[in-house]
Amino acid sequence: MRAVPAESRRPPRPPQPGEPLSRAATVRPRRSRRWTAALVTGLLLPLPLAACGGSDSQDAETNTGSGSADSGGDVRATERQQVASGGTVRWAVDAAPTTFNVFQPDSAEATKRVAAATLPTLFTLDERGRPQTDENFLRDAEVTETEPRQTVVYKLNPKARWSDGRRLGAADFRAQWKALRGKNNAYWTARNAGYDRIRKVTKGEGADEVKVVFGKPYADWRSLFTPLYPKQAMSKPKVFNDGIRTSLPAAAGPFRVVKAGKDRDRTVLQRNPRWWGERAKLDRIVLTAVPRDKAAKALAKGEVDVADVSAAAAKRVGAANGLGGPGSPDSAEGAKNAQDAKKREAERREARKREARKRFGASAARHLGRYEVRRALDPAYTQLTLNGAGGPLADERVRRAVARAIDRDELAGKAFDGTGLPDKPLGSHLRMTNQDGYQDNSGDFGSADVDSAQSLLADAGWKTGGLGGAGADESAENAHAAPKGEKAQDKGEKGEKKEKRADGGPAEPSAADGSPDAGGGAPHRAEAESSVVRLTAAQIARVVDKPLGLSVSATAQRGAILAQAAHSSLASARQAGSERKLSRARAALETAETVQATARELRLLAGDPASAVRSKDGKPLALRFVLPGGKGSAELRDTGKRIARMLNEVGIRTQIKEVSGDSYFKDHIAAGDYDLALYSWPATAFPATEARPIFAKPRPASDGSLQVEQNYARVGTDRIDQLFEQAAGELDDGERQELMRKADQRIWAVSGSLPLYQRPQLVAAKRNLVNVGAFGFSTPVYEDMGYRRS
Repeated sequence: MRAVPAESRRPPRPPQPGEPLSRAATVRPRRSRRWTAALVTGLLLPLPLAACGGSDSQDAETNTGSGSADSGGDVRATERQQVASGGTVRWAVDAAPTTFNVFQPDSAEATKRVAAATLPTLFTLDERGRPQTDENFLRDAEVTETEPRQTVVYKLNPKARWSDGRRLGAADFRAQWKALRGKNNAYWTARNAGYDRIRKVTKGEGADEVKVVFGKPYADWRSLFTPLYPKQAMSKPKVFNDGIRTSLPAAAGPFRVVKAGKDRDRTVLQRNPRWWGERAKLDRIVLTAVPRDKAAKALAKGEVDVADVSAAAAKRVGAANGLGGPGSPDSAEGAKNAQDAKKREAERREARKREARKRFGASAARHLGRYEVRRALDPAYTQLTLNGAGGPLADERVRRAVARAIDRDELAGKAFDGTGLPDKPLGSHLRMTNQDGYQDNSGDFGSADVDSAQSLLADAGWKTGGLGGAGADESAENAHAAPKGEKAQDKGEKGEKKEKRADGGPAEPSAADGSPDAGGGAPHRAEAESSVVRLTAAQIARVVDKPLGLSVSATAQRGAILAQAAHSSLASARQAGSERKLSRARAALETAETVQATARELRLLAGDPASAVRSKDGKPLALRFVLPGGKGSAELRDTGKRIARMLNEVGIRTQIKEVSGDSYFKDHIAAGDYDLALYSWPATAFPATEARPIFAKPRPASDGSLQVEQNYARVGTDRIDQLFEQAAGELDDGERQELMRKADQRIWAVSGSLPLYQRPQLVAAKRNLVNVGAFGFSTPVYEDMGYRRS
């Protein structure tokens, strides 16, 4: 995935909010299919709309699919004999395909779906991300020589033919290699990793054999030639770049493209009559462009049969089915027997359905009730990226302090709340929790330790200071001082014994209680109290957007009262079985949490010098936190605000800037105009190759600019690069995994990126639609999709 010179290809299309990620390898053995795509710069995007839960997530019981939530497969798996022949599936995709070439920078979700259904896949992945031979295309494939050069011989299935009647062969392999090896800038390619290591492609000794000889050893050779395009699509740059944007010259899968309208909102795939494998059950698949934030409306109108959905939309589906709402059965209710409990739950479901009809309307509730939500761990993860190119984060100690200040367990818990999926934080940059070979390599960098974070900041020269300290500007004190009498009241609060908050959570640590969070007794405490710095009103305004004239105690009291009232309303709503009341109570609780956060901010600024804003050379420690704006990114912004609160506790202030989805990546992430940012990366079965550009050390380009490839944190080391290079050429699986483990440990140590959690994958599908849903690492078996026999 080496970056291609800018003059050799068109610039990547910036991602849109909620657009699906490019995935490097999501497949399974022919009971699965796979497409392989690069971690393309232009396909990087933010966490998809509300994919992380919070209070709006659907309850676990709403999932009535047959898959395993633990491993990541929920498709209502059904044997072919139980699937009816015929029918159409309307499959929602976030955006219409702009090309059918997955190797171009602007390929997206719909491109991958078309390729997976219509083109050869030599290897697939199972549910744990392990490559398997696809027998529809390969009888066998193996490394036959390692000296003097690595040689791989592919033995093709003699039945495998393109829709024009020609057999798959060496000519197709050779054309794809030459187009993707990176030597001809006329090809607008997204990547050339692996193909650039091939020395030659020839016919093998036997019939239907292809021999590939590598110039350098390549461990991830199974990632190549998937999908495989017909030679006429790869032989000429003009066809590669533009010719296959609207059509494919030939197909070799269970389906073929028969229509792609001018507006591209609908792409029709029809059963391929020349397919030699199991005959596709469906007559056609219609890929329909439906932006993620409009998927709920499309479901409510019955306009699609399957769609990736947000947590809020998933909850709507559950509510329409009488599931996932308040008043769920509980053993503590003391039901006399199972029959009574079953009867009571049936009554609750009917009550929830009635409530859904009131909320959504009878027609929408009826349509939504025909779907169910299927879920899995998505082969993608959300990370916090720290831009180390300049500013405070150029210091590794500050980056490490940020990592130690963040409670990833809390963030993962919020993201997966109510999804029924494991909520553990991700401990690796290179493998997912349900992937073969996963190992938590985070060490100390993956756990929250406020005291360690504060010590790292102090060691980096960032001193603590406050508004009321000695030497503070009189104008700042006058402008932001608390009302008379408040200081005494605050002192009284600090002297009180810690009690739990009204909302049931732990009390806020005070500056005098000696707790590590408050800084009492910590190694940095004496330093903090003796190094108060001068902050002007203008500097203060840069690091806090809360009103400073409010009373700390009054704000804290108001937050506690609001939280108490909200919890009371939640209890009443659950008892009444009212979705509407529950929604209002949750909104009230969010308001209370906001007020409590304001109180904490005020206390930090006005009281405790150990956790007040830190400064260095007269400048406050303030980081620009860029998040995507817009309706569809609310959940992502909530995650960002939680992170900001955590950083507040160690004296790091964040300036959250919301930008439009169109410019989020192009004008900020790729351009380096940020300090902190949240977005997601796709997982890969071949990290030695496909994850390398994300962590490669930036190098100066010939024009004086910095070539970062996909390393938007802009930090790396020569040793990390060496480990990736060694792993890419290591053919022994055990040795390669050990090299990747060492690389991951060093990536954690430089703290340029902080993996938070693997994303939840929620898919709404018609109840009678089988072998479709949340695939996790496994990609669809298109020929097995269909409707269950009645």
